Amino acid sequence: MSAIAGLAPARARHRAQVTRWGFIWALWCSVLWGAWYLPGAAIWYERPFAAIGAHETQRLLLGAGLIAAFNALATVTFLGLWTGVFGKTGEVIRTLRQTRRIGKWFFLAGLAGGPLAHWGTFLAIAYVGPVFAAIAALMYPIFGALLARLWYQEKITARVAVGIFLLIAGGVSIYAPGLVVELGGASGGAWPGYLGGVLAALGWGIEGAIAGRALDVTDSDAGVTLRFLAEAVYWFAVILPAAALMLDWPVLSMLREAYDPWTIAWVVLLGLTYAFCYAAWYKSFPLIGVGRGCAFSTLYAAFAVIYLSVFTLEPPAANFLLGLLLAIIGAFVMFTERSQVMEVVRSVEGLADPRT
Repeated sequence: MSAIAGLAPARARHRAQVTRWGFIWALWCSVLWGAWYLPGAAIWYERPFAAIGAHETQRLLLGAGLIAAFNALATVTFLGLWTGVFGKTGEVIRTLRQTRRIGKWFFLAGLAGGPLAHWGTFLAIAYVGPVFAAIAALMYPIFGALLARLWYQEKITARVAVGIFLLIAGGVSIYAPGLVVELGGASGGAWPGYLGGVLAALGWGIEGAIAGRALDVTDSDAGVTLRFLAEAVYWFAVILPAAALMLDWPVLSMLREAYDPWTIAWVVLLGLTYAFCYAAWYKSFPLIGVGRGCAFSTLYAAFAVIYLSVFTLEPPAANFLLGLLLAIIGAFVMFTERSQVMEVVRSVEGLADPRT
């Protein structure tokens, strides 16, 4: 009994360290995710996307798909370098070989986060604007937390619920004025952009729940690399060929036009920011849970406005200060949850093995 009691301080220190690193990884995700929206919006001003008219629905749908495909390819390239540097290439291969039991979850995550979330985000940017795309994505922690709760009984405490509410309220406060302007100027044909915003929030929420399930039994760096490999395969081996052959969309011609130095530069920046954003996001899930990892990463809204202010040389408005304050309070509310609660974020009763 005395030996067990003597382990209590060590367990408490370990628990506190695990929690702290979970929030650190979620914070890094926020920093890089906010930066990702800059090249994500700028690429629409380069060839061939800048030449697409506002009412060319087919080309806009295809353009969003191509950007999402480029984003997946660039991201998996950087993640491949990341896993190679840390000697985890073998772990990626081992996870891929276990597709039936483990890898299938990352293939499902790639489906939810790719053709749903990423395509929806770039559609929202094209039709309505990056402000709308960002605020629509802020709703994803709600879907992620609810799915994690329903699927594998991840706990949502009152403090976590308050933190989620404050983080989302902060993001809404930051983006609301610009959103009103963009929605006011949108034409009646912008409905694909609104649908894209819904797909983004739903897709990232589903992916968060799936990834949280799969990361119980595999390395996060290997998992996120396999997830983007799956998305790249979906785009380049299934979706884009099907669009060219079955729908007769101008996929090849648009691909040739995209061979432009500035377009390539923005794609590289997309992959660079997103690879390490996603690596940090996936690392946070096993440490603090899906609900906390998703909600805390919504701080990206504040960082996105900071980046925009720096690049445009315009000081932040009052609504930004209000939103930033709400977001910081929400993050602090979640971060200060008692470590005894953070130690077990899931109910173990009736929890099935994620490999089955």
